[in-house]
Amino acid sequence: MKNLVISTGAGMSAESGITTFRDAGGLWENHNVMDVASDEGFARNPALIHQFYNERRKQLLEVKPNAAHYGLVELEKYFNVNVITQNVDDLHERAGSANVLHLHGELMKVRSMRYEDRVYTLPCDELSDRGIETSVDTIDAYGDHVRPHIVFFGESVPNFDPACRLASQADIFVVIGTTLVVYPAAALLQYAPAGAEVYYIDPNPAAVPSHVHVIAKKATEGVAELIQILTQK
Repeated sequence: MKNLVISTGAGMSAESGITTFRDAGGLWENHNVMDVASDEGFARNPALIHQFYNERRKQLLEVKPNAAHYGLVELEKYFNVNVITQNVDDLHERAGSANVLHLHGELMKVRSMRYEDRVYTLPCDELSDRGIETSVDTIDAYGDHVRPHIVFFGESVPNFDPACRLASQADIFVVIGTTLVVYPAAALLQYAPAGAEVYYIDPNPAAVPSHVHVIAKKATEGVAELIQILTQK
């Protein structure tokens, strides 16, 4: 099987009803993004950030994977698929994708501030169906404070090197729903081997090299077209 590596951004989840701060001119749910998504903001007001991410978790449980997410799962019948996502939601996993690498962290997880390898997964959608709220205490069972398992602005991206290795092994490399301006994620395109087929799906695509096959459609429509192209070869 050929290696199919897919890099997804905010446009992948937009049709499920998830928006980002960029849709509101730097505001995220009426908060300045640096107040709720930076290391300085967390140090200044950790209670605000815990409250903010609890609300984001509740919202996440109200949405579902869309046809684009399920389309990538369909491609696993034909290819060895690895998804690299900038998104912190769990919609790829809920759709059934087997191999997902999160560049910017995971909303449904928190980690110990003392021992970073202690990562805790919070209750998920099955619990919300029974009326159980998705929330987090600020201290774990060991008495250590926890923080969102999110890469805040200004922090390093620990999963970037593994993502680069995946991209460098791609026979087919696909970018979906990103403006290609958020680094280091945007640089992944440069790691695709010279002989790889490269596709870019976005309704407002950025300028890309001539060898990149552009599908100027939103994620659901673009993934449907991608499936036709890749499975008919």
